Amino acid sequence: MNSRIKSVDNLSFEGKRALVRVDFNVPLDDQFKVTDDTRIQAALPTIKKILNDGGAVILMSHLGRPKGGPEDKFSLKHILLDLEKALGTPVKFAPDCIGQEAQQLAAGLKSGEVLLLENLRFYSEETKGDPEFAKKLSSLGDIYVNDAFGTAHRAHASTAIVAEYFNDKVSGYLMASELENAKKVIEKPERPFTAIMGGAKISDKILIIEKLMEKVDNLIIGGGMSYTFAKALGGQIGDSLLEADKMDLALELLQKAKDKGVNLLLPVDTITSKAFANDAEQGTARSGEIPDGWMGLDIGLETRKNFAEVVKNSKTILWNGPMGVFEMESFDKGTKAIAEAVVEATKNGSFSLIGGGDSAAAVNKFGLGDQVSFVSTGGGALLEHMEGKVLPGVKALEP
Repeated sequence: MNSRIKSVDNLSFEGKRALVRVDFNVPLDDQFKVTDDTRIQAALPTIKKILNDGGAVILMSHLGRPKGGPEDKFSLKHILLDLEKALGTPVKFAPDCIGQEAQQLAAGLKSGEVLLLENLRFYSEETKGDPEFAKKLSSLGDIYVNDAFGTAHRAHASTAIVAEYFNDKVSGYLMASELENAKKVIEKPERPFTAIMGGAKISDKILIIEKLMEKVDNLIIGGGMSYTFAKALGGQIGDSLLEADKMDLALELLQKAKDKGVNLLLPVDTITSKAFANDAEQGTARSGEIPDGWMGLDIGLETRKNFAEVVKNSKTILWNGPMGVFEMESFDKGTKAIAEAVVEATKNGSFSLIGGGDSAAAVNKFGLGDQVSFVSTGGGALLEHMEGKVLPGVKALEP
């Protein structure tokens, strides 16, 4: 971690109110029940440290992307019961994140008590990084703690601007461990170092792929973006996902890998389907030989073996993005095969970092999240950090 940044371990919170930015942007079903509480669990150590010191905790977070003001479906009140259950203590709720009621509830907090504020993004000032809004938030607490790595790449009021109004500002345990684990991959990876890149689009991953070319021994490319590579190489991809304007870039990346001596692996076969549906007619095809009317939705058997072999022989593994449409059971086998290979490598002493977002969802879906070295809670933040960009939420904690 940035050595200038203090963590919650550097302070005693006795008799203090800690304003803690957490990332409780958790998935809810249509009954507003939390379907995955990973992010709530991840924040517990920091919250408990403050309470055990004899401090009070004021939690602030966003949820979803509300448009222009409060929307019931994005209210943080939906997560209150899960939070209380996870913490094992009652949690008060402020129906607004600023204003008189929030002020009174925060001021009245006793040592050991917890208050959850309503969704920060009910105010557009949050995403605009508005200083006045940040100042109002800052008036609720004595110490600022940022434990929301997932939003550290945004210069929002609660992640970057609010810190300016505090003398005492520290990182939570989750933020610290995110930066610590990313460092293992960025600074001195044990070799061979393999990066697995998946997901739908090359455009989302251009910068990170270019950055990784400088560092990795093996670069595995799967998922939707692999069809743009196949087409660029003169193949037929049927109705598969294609970024036509990125075909030249795909060829450039292949050349760059060659120039740098990076072993770049593309799929050699693919599981195809007549439609984007779990129960549609399915087939298999060699990569670059997908007939019209068919689309590739997962990596094939031979590809799984090839990729798994490289992964198992790696000492450092970074995985970002699934190998196929893993949300559908018919097309989750490729992603699962990679997850299992990563787990096996980890058991044999390799360091594996799962890069948030869909990759995290995938390892959790297969029940393997606790068998890899670290599952990041921040997809976008982790990628930007690895691209070498300064994260506003981290920089704001520097003295």
